[in-house]
Amino acid sequence: MTAPRRSLAARAAAFREMADQTRIGRRSVRRRAEGMTAVDVAQALEDARFLARRDAGHEPPADDERGRAELAEWERIGRLLATAAADTVYSPDSDDVVRAERAAAAAPPDARDAEPREAARRAADDGGPR
Repeated sequence: MTAPRRSLAARAAAFREMADQTRIGRRSVRRRAEGMTAVDVAQALEDARFLARRDAGHEPPADDERGRAELAEWERIGRLLATAAADTVYSPDSDDVVRAERAAAAAPPDARDAEPREAARRAADDGGPR
């Protein structure tokens, strides 16, 4: 017996997920940061900055979408914990940005695609983006 094939939409969504290095980088950082305190995140941020400086001479900056996204996410989480109570640990479940992304991902595809389609329609009507 073989497993049923995934729908075309499910396969396309999986491909987009694989190709979106920015999203992958942010999710990777969130998984690593879970349970970290502000001090732990500050150390991880310093490590990420060190790696970014080290790799800057080896990779063209335009090719490192994931690295830039990871560094930006460490910085965002660091700011989030810096304003939180002492001894607060990071949890993606309590992160407003993560919750908003999850809500957007759970929205029906028509709702997710409506805004970009509307912007494209307006740009076509006006002869340029707004």
